[in-house]
Amino acid sequence: MTATAPHFGPPPSAARRPLAAAGLLAALVGAVFGLLLAVAGPASAHAALTGSDPQDGAVVATAPKEVTLTFSEQVALGADSIRVLDPSGKRADTRAAPRDLHSGSTVKYGVALRTGLPDGTYTVAWQAVSADSHPVSGAFTFSIGAPSETTVALPDNEAGGGLVGALYGIARYAAYAGFIVLAGGAAFVLACWQRGAGARPLQRLVVRGWMTITAATIAMLLLRNPYTGSGKLGDVFDLDGLKAVLDTKPGAALVSRLLLLGASALFVAVLFGAYAKREDPREKKDLTFGLAIGGAVIAAGIAGTWALAEHASTGIQPGIAMPVDVLHLLAVAAWLGGLAALLTALYRTPDLTAAAVRRFSAIAFVSVVLLVATGLYQSWRQVGTWSALTGTGYGQLLLVKVGIVAVLVGVASASRRWTGRLAVGGGTDEPIAAAGAPDTEEEEGTTETTRPEETAEAEAAPDPARAAQLARQRAAVATTEKKRIRDADPGRAALRRSVLAEVGVGVALLAVTTVLTSTEPGRTEEEARSSTAAAAPVASGPVNLSLSFDTGGENGKGTVRMDIDPGRTGANVLHLWIEDSGGKAMDVPEVKLAFTLKSKDIGPLPAVPVRLTEGHWTATGLQIPIAGNWNVAVTVRTSDIDQTTVDKNVKIG
Repeated sequence: MTATAPHFGPPPSAARRPLAAAGLLAALVGAVFGLLLAVAGPASAHAALTGSDPQDGAVVATAPKEVTLTFSEQVALGADSIRVLDPSGKRADTRAAPRDLHSGSTVKYGVALRTGLPDGTYTVAWQAVSADSHPVSGAFTFSIGAPSETTVALPDNEAGGGLVGALYGIARYAAYAGFIVLAGGAAFVLACWQRGAGARPLQRLVVRGWMTITAATIAMLLLRNPYTGSGKLGDVFDLDGLKAVLDTKPGAALVSRLLLLGASALFVAVLFGAYAKREDPREKKDLTFGLAIGGAVIAAGIAGTWALAEHASTGIQPGIAMPVDVLHLLAVAAWLGGLAALLTALYRTPDLTAAAVRRFSAIAFVSVVLLVATGLYQSWRQVGTWSALTGTGYGQLLLVKVGIVAVLVGVASASRRWTGRLAVGGGTDEPIAAAGAPDTEEEEGTTETTRPEETAEAEAAPDPARAAQLARQRAAVATTEKKRIRDADPGRAALRRSVLAEVGVGVALLAVTTVLTSTEPGRTEEEARSSTAAAAPVASGPVNLSLSFDTGGENGKGTVRMDIDPGRTGANVLHLWIEDSGGKAMDVPEVKLAFTLKSKDIGPLPAVPVRLTEGHWTATGLQIPIAGNWNVAVTVRTSDIDQTTVDKNVKIG
């Protein structure tokens, strides 16, 4: 701005506008966090159980030698990750570590069972860590012989939940926020406003970002063992558990992040030390280039620690997804972290130039373009179908994120308009504040100009304490005058309000993004649903079928009608009616049945019905161990030498 600054504060309406904007912003952030608390809960599993043998709810005639579990993706299992409990609650497995039964792309593990197991209902409880670092757990039951009247209660604690899960989630959010402030704030100084390296507010902002991500990473490393295991907070002091964490991919990623943060501490020290004090333009240019290259490498390395251990490292196209994820996170840091630095400079450093704001506006535009491009790829990879976009928790959260991004882009467009006005109204290297504002590199309490009479008064003061008091008063007056002139500039005030709104919406966006990283991707959820649906019992009710037969003898033609109730796994009651070609009840000397599930090599399982009345036979306690497409074979004998077998496939369970 080039107009002369007025010497009075903004009108009351202008003073109220920032408060109204801040109130609206707080309401928006509160609403978004309320939504997240409503839908979040414990970390959702990213690996899903797609099958088991025996299946959930199955009734088997004899005890199996082992129980196997099949997962949708690679998981990590501990020595006690799969437990089988008998009807009394005692361990039915041999307590040996799960056996790896992988075959091609099928992820399968099994545990051996003890011999001599009694009949009844057994509970299988399991807990694992998916390939993207999130814990997953569950339980199901099966029965030997017949279901028990009483069964072991299924575990109700979910992996990754409770107090430990909440603390781990907070640490995850803090790590993201700290990285964004650290990387984005440093980039703002180097690329947009190099004089800001000497501004204390920006120095504190970036250093606090470094401290936040470092503390959060250490907390995640300590919480990792109880987060994926017992869920007990006291286990953060378990050194054996910590050692086990260090041997995992997430543990290695966290340790790598700490090492990179050590290198970033040196970068920050040079940026706000030697670089801020460098005066020679040529030397400063060379140092700028070196810091930019080194900072980019460190930032990409830190971003890579997320890509290495989370969504991008699993699923389809990980070789493409990981660098795209790094680029996405760097774009977020450049935009949101730069916004935090710009907001700090607008409020705490009056000598921010219009050229610096304009340069950041260009960087933010490029960041948004990268975010859209990388976000589209990530959305396709994690969601896959339109039905998953609206029918899964991940897809719904993604729609919320898209809406917030749209709001953020709208607010950013307003900031760009104010930036354009500032660039036209003020010189390239002139402060945004109106002419007459004191030029200083410090935020408060310092000034480089003093009136001659004040200097004479200070020198004449015999008491050093009095001289110091006068100096403090002069500094306070100068700071007040500086802020009054700054706040009287309508262009700067409008830009501050719009950037404040951007930062607030960005906080909400970061919250949604953090929850997304701990939510099962829509593509995985739909695949797990389809696999489970294929293996799960079909609750279609009683099974009815009719078969025609011809034994070849006299009066050997007829029809067999059969009802199987309730038509699912477990015990069933079978009713069978035999009618002659005229539809009348037909009395035959013998009827036999056999059930075969060819897809599982089960059977034939015999069933011998008993005669109730003429043409009516029944069998109780018919056991269907597994749901599937069963072949039902009926053998009808009409005389001593005339008999035939007819069969039909029918879905049971």
